[in-house]
Amino acid sequence: MKSSRIILILISLVIVVAVGYMFTAAESPEAYVEKIEKERERQFKFIRFNVESPLTESQKQNLQTLTFYPINPAYKVKARLIPIEAKKVRELSMTDGSKERYIEHSYAEFELNGQTNKLLLLQSVKETDMRNFFLAFADETSGNQTYGGGRYINARQDGKTSITIDFNLAYNPYCAYNPDYACPLPPKENLLTIPIEAGEKNYGK
Repeated sequence: MKSSRIILILISLVIVVAVGYMFTAAESPEAYVEKIEKERERQFKFIRFNVESPLTESQKQNLQTLTFYPINPAYKVKARLIPIEAKKVRELSMTDGSKERYIEHSYAEFELNGQTNKLLLLQSVKETDMRNFFLAFADETSGNQTYGGGRYINARQDGKTSITIDFNLAYNPYCAYNPDYACPLPPKENLLTIPIEAGEKNYGK
């Protein structure tokens, strides 16, 4: 057998194995729901019991559950990373009127609810892992079903030119529970004109 034919066969085998692994390693719908539920349970336990929780002791005693939208895989989106060539520091306004510094890193562009959306990805000036991003956003549910000051997502780059944004993991900032805390407000680029009916709802509603 010619060496070129052997190489072609080996390449074909590698492709078959890779595709097979991709399908077998893919997360099942049941596993995905279980993962989100576990994260929500972890979040509740932190807010209810942790000494660093923003809740007062009285609030902790009265808290029975956190309120979330039903888990919807459609709100887990794969976004295209659009780098910002001339990165600069952005001072985000805080709920108490102060400022906090972040680096404007890139934009995440994705399709959702029948339209193209784009969000600004920020990094804390203290961030050491360059694949981690801070995403603060508001949408058409803000101030009604969800906290008026917006919600947060901790996003991590998982591709060379892409990032997964899972709105089912959107959570409230500390100031949603306790106004004594100061929290960054979403930048103007992240004020979505669509409702994001996923993730955590407003505290107390």
